[in-house]
Amino acid sequence: MVKPFVPQLVYVEPRAMEYPLGRELIDKFKGMGIEIRETTSHNQVRNLPGENDFQKYRNAKSTLVVGIRKTLKFDTSKPSAEYAIPFATGCMGHCHYCYLQTTMGSKPYIRTYVNTDEIFDAAEKYMRDRAPEFTRFEASCTSDIVGIDHLTHTLKRAIEYFGKSTYGKLRFVTKFAHVDHLLDAEHNGRTRFRFSINDDYVIKYFEPGTSRLAERIGAATKVAEAGYPLGFIVAPIYLHEGWQEGYPEMLERLADALPSSAKKDLTFELIQHRFTQPAKRVIEKNYPMTKLELDESKRKWKWGRYGIGKYVYKDEEQEEMKDVLKSTIHKLFPKATIEYFT
Repeated sequence: MVKPFVPQLVYVEPRAMEYPLGRELIDKFKGMGIEIRETTSHNQVRNLPGENDFQKYRNAKSTLVVGIRKTLKFDTSKPSAEYAIPFATGCMGHCHYCYLQTTMGSKPYIRTYVNTDEIFDAAEKYMRDRAPEFTRFEASCTSDIVGIDHLTHTLKRAIEYFGKSTYGKLRFVTKFAHVDHLLDAEHNGRTRFRFSINDDYVIKYFEPGTSRLAERIGAATKVAEAGYPLGFIVAPIYLHEGWQEGYPEMLERLADALPSSAKKDLTFELIQHRFTQPAKRVIEKNYPMTKLELDESKRKWKWGRYGIGKYVYKDEEQEEMKDVLKSTIHKLFPKATIEYFT
């Protein structure tokens, strides 16, 4: 069982100490006996322990920077939401295929932002602009925020903030089962709590440092019993030997465990495995022994955002993938909504 994340090293930006949450977190980490260093900015985090890039990368993944979010202009977050709401960046997991491999670049440490009221104020403006339509905010575009929230409780505050809002809804996704502190949050049905799930092969070989499937399903059951709207992201759908059996089996385990009440309002998002050339280079550097198949000749090239093309599965493979996943979901969860396949 994966234990809740505890950083080995904490950096603090001086301005973070101007905020109550910044002071609270530093006091907490001091009490835990964690080494704390000052840094003028997260960009100045240097000299992480390790004798080579391999070690430094792993040590960075267990380093937390307590800072402020300076940019309060939110990115769009299609297709899952209108906007990405930034509470944290980085992740303690070691998923080989993760797109954060390239977006985080040479700075894979985790950052948590303590100016939450300013972030909420910015969200309020976005909601006002779109009212009376609902505005959905995605809280996990650049991090697995559940993975650190047992320490920060930022996400819990956000759940309760949106629970009281008139036109806002919150969404996030996690691969971690450490959800107990979120179960009593006053969500008022305005937060969709999603879990990223995959079959045993993918979790075993490509998702080290994350909760296992049984743990995620157990956590999802607790979340459903706490009355949250629930969702699952099946991602990345990866064509390995035996995938046609692995994915239906995964969904059957989920169907057996979930209470019937949760199955009335359930969403699924289906995302095939893809990679870019820059990502491939970073993955092979950080995980040189990976079994991940990154052969461009076996894939179809697709135009991506920001002018960077990505390699996805060929059309006939995508069709089979959709057929297997969608038919199984419709059979096991007839009232569920499949939001998209991409």
